[in-house]
Amino acid sequence: MRIGVISDTHLSPRVQKLPDALIAGLQGVDLIIHAGDWVSEHVVELVERIAPCESVAGNNDGSDIIERFGLRKILTLGDYRIGLIHGDGFRKTTEERAREAFQAERPDIVIFGHSHVPYQQKINGILMFNPGSPTDKRRQPQYSYGIIELGDSIHAKHFYYDSKA
Repeated sequence: MRIGVISDTHLSPRVQKLPDALIAGLQGVDLIIHAGDWVSEHVVELVERIAPCESVAGNNDGSDIIERFGLRKILTLGDYRIGLIHGDGFRKTTEERAREAFQAERPDIVIFGHSHVPYQQKINGILMFNPGSPTDKRRQPQYSYGIIELGDSIHAKHFYYDSKA
């Protein structure tokens, strides 16, 4: 299974399309996982034109997105369990908050967002993965998203691009 991973799109209702590099990079994925901060619910429709989508809401999402997706979930995809959370909160780092949110369940992967910083590290056997942002790079040099492939093992990779056109 090939999964596109995005987060922190922060797109207003005026935006009519996703970046070309993101659309091209997500072609052929079986599922897209969004780790919150859509900001505008119409963006869900833009993502679902590419592939089905699973998500959680982030701290910048309204009640419509919170009701639709919730704030935290565990997805079971084949033999793998994926914890999904935005990662906002107080104290500790975003990664620490995301990891601790699933301490009892011990999923194979924890996907989170919030920081807009691409991150990938295996900690105590759990892959911690933040795709960064495909549309709001903040202080990062490039926009980013991730692809996770689930098969006999887990393969995760970040992809980067310069223009959000």
